[in-house]
Amino acid sequence: MNIIESIRRKASEAKKTIVLPRSSDERVVKAAEFLLQQKLCNVVLLKNKEGGSLPEHIPVIDPTNSDKLERYANAFYEKRKHKGITPAQALEIVQDPLFFAASMVAEGDADGCVAGSVSTTGDVLRAAIQTIGLKPGSSVVSSVFLMSFPDGKVLTYGDCAVVPYPTAEQLGSIAVDSSASHKALTGEEPRTAMLSFSTRGSAVHERVELMQQGLEFAKKQAPDLNIDGELQFDAAFVDSIGKRKAPDSPVAGKANVFIFPNLDAGNIGYKITERLAGATATGPVIQGLAKPMMDLSRGCSWEDIVNTSCVAALLS
Repeated sequence: MNIIESIRRKASEAKKTIVLPRSSDERVVKAAEFLLQQKLCNVVLLKNKEGGSLPEHIPVIDPTNSDKLERYANAFYEKRKHKGITPAQALEIVQDPLFFAASMVAEGDADGCVAGSVSTTGDVLRAAIQTIGLKPGSSVVSSVFLMSFPDGKVLTYGDCAVVPYPTAEQLGSIAVDSSASHKALTGEEPRTAMLSFSTRGSAVHERVELMQQGLEFAKKQAPDLNIDGELQFDAAFVDSIGKRKAPDSPVAGKANVFIFPNLDAGNIGYKITERLAGATATGPVIQGLAKPMMDLSRGCSWEDIVNTSCVAALLS
């Protein structure tokens, strides 16, 4: 069973409810029908101004006249009034499908949200952060890719899609959240490596110190996490090299979660792995939020929406 099959099976058992806010997109509707037919999760669609008729067998909510609109607007106002927002502005904002969907998740009326097929990442994350907020302990919203290989091995790479140049504290948060994502989606215990061009102080540089500091933040946040660094990729991945470069490391040569120092390295790294190692990348999986709201590429397929909905179900 490959990782996608495993995620779909686990999502089916979880029986979660996922809201899809962009029903005007035919890919979203097709994904919703498949999710329901295969009993992968429950689905709610949101009515869009520009949309046409929708299948009668799929639950549809119109954000502009929902009986929950006032409750969502009041909750959003309480969260954002320190920014100068008025109750009238809050009422207008939560009628936007992205903010209404995020409100459904924040208020417990849906377990997760999948958006982005016709929205920018910035718009999706803005609605998520302002409405759902960060989970306790997280200092940043970030992402991972699951890298699945022909032999069945699955590795987790973070962050490869959201935070360009994370601080040391953010790197620690990314490491902890990526480890939790790996466990939730693969069932494997994470062994997490903070990657660098240096192994255990073999080089002295401010970028090396950044990863060392990130490691300390991660250890403070999750004392029981099996994590080490800084490690070069070969020391983290190849057992014989790990034993030679970091013989006392509990992670070297055995890592399955890799934390990159910045978005340049992460994005390049996962694409090299795809093209040269024949791996399949699943993601980006958004993490760090109190409850899951996933972002899609605007070039996504309906199958991508299905898989991302199952991921959201498992992370809820």
